[in-house]
Amino acid sequence: MPSSAVTPRPFRVLSDEERSASLRQALLGRDTGQDLWVFGYGSLIWRPEFDFTEQRMALLRGYHRSLCLWSRINRGTPEQPGLVFGLDAGGSCKGVVYRIPANRIADTMDALWRREMPSGAYTPKWLETRTDDGPVAALAFVMNRHTDAYVRDLPQERLIDIVRTAHGTYGPCLEYVVETSRALRRSGIQDARLEALMRQLQTESALNG
Repeated sequence: MPSSAVTPRPFRVLSDEERSASLRQALLGRDTGQDLWVFGYGSLIWRPEFDFTEQRMALLRGYHRSLCLWSRINRGTPEQPGLVFGLDAGGSCKGVVYRIPANRIADTMDALWRREMPSGAYTPKWLETRTDDGPVAALAFVMNRHTDAYVRDLPQERLIDIVRTAHGTYGPCLEYVVETSRALRRSGIQDARLEALMRQLQTESALNG
């Protein structure tokens, strides 16, 4: 197994200029007078932190929810990184799409980019999602497999240890995973992998309790 699979390498935070350029590129060619949609699959479900005029349950095909992203700021540190969910290639993912009104796009997107794009580990993409009210083209933050933040083939024992011990500026990694699990359940979304992980974490807590 390659060492990069289990050992995060050094990383750097995007400059304000790089982050702004990424945002401009993502919005390039879009009608500034129209609302836009954002797809949430992790913390955006339980802590969106922006105003929206509508939300819908949505299915995204071609990607799945996975703890495949090293978090060296929000849920960990460069010395002891945590793990957060990314949209990794393959499968499908149920989540929520939020409608952002046109007059709030500039402020909302700037704040969202500061939150989701500190290191450029995600690739923003416009993807079609299915909702009960029809298809919606939504902005989704997809895992960039070519970044040093991408995690693959992490042994389950180490994954559990990282989730239980890592802590960042937003709080414990464990809190992030638990809150995401609770939010999915409240929304009626079943995620078999996450539910299995939660059972393992509960077992570990009982054994160490």
